[in-house]
Amino acid sequence: MDRLVSMSVFVTAVEEGSIAAAARRLSLSAVMAGRYLSALEEALSVRLLERSTHQLNLTDAGASYFAKAKRILNDIREAEQEATAKHISPQGSLRIAAPVTFGTLYLAPLIAAFMRDYPQVDIQLQLLDRFIDLVDEGVDLAIRIGQLPDSDLVARRIIDYRLLACATPRYLAGAGMPVLPEDLYHHVLIGYSGTMTTSPWRFSAASGEVSQIVPSCRVLANNTGIMVELALQHAGIVYGPEFVVQPHLQTGDLVEVLPDYRCPVISLFAVTLNAKYVNTKTRLFIGYLQQALAPHKSSDTPPALNR
Repeated sequence: MDRLVSMSVFVTAVEEGSIAAAARRLSLSAVMAGRYLSALEEALSVRLLERSTHQLNLTDAGASYFAKAKRILNDIREAEQEATAKHISPQGSLRIAAPVTFGTLYLAPLIAAFMRDYPQVDIQLQLLDRFIDLVDEGVDLAIRIGQLPDSDLVARRIIDYRLLACATPRYLAGAGMPVLPEDLYHHVLIGYSGTMTTSPWRFSAASGEVSQIVPSCRVLANNTGIMVELALQHAGIVYGPEFVVQPHLQTGDLVEVLPDYRCPVISLFAVTLNAKYVNTKTRLFIGYLQQALAPHKSSDTPPALNR
């Protein structure tokens, strides 16, 4: 039997709550819908649904297959729409995942502008300080910062950010301004502990000499926003990306520590599942990211970086 039809029957049955309801929605007989579903389970050699007189229940395998099958059917529908009616404005749901602090600081105005320009697109945004599985969680676009693990995903570099060590003038007045990277060992340090760690802290002198500090942090957090807030409370020296600390450097609430040294850069990536086919909504939103964060770059999508 046709695999896509079988997949459609399965997904629709889960959404409608019964095989009979799925059959009506797909203009099939209930008997034929049941045959498609049985053929799918036989082809996969796994039970997808536990059937009873009154309800359907997904098995563990069925729950996993449902998320992937629904994603495949949505992608096929969008591909057909784009192939046959390119003049139609993008529509449907765009599912985005991003780090909490970055999303809080930068995504609201960008999403608002995107919604105004594409009123038929709905946004589903998840702010998470962890790497998610794009397939299992049905995400079109993940915004990730830092070193990416090897995978089959496709990453497009949007912009680079420097790491900076910062503290408040009040903290430094009491604890002293570090002159050398090694002086940091005598300070209260606030560091990051998450999927992308920043340890060791690296500082490059003008001579090219690189100092690596393995910090004994009094505070470790997996969110850069709370790290900066702690630094603003005069709690110590924070080491984090410039997009988080730059607003506070401009106001003078924070000052850069060891300004004569250069710290490494970390990159912000737009991560998608596929290099060959990225749906229109996702491609357009990546363009918005590029224009907002790196306006000096071309608005065209840069070559994919396989990670």
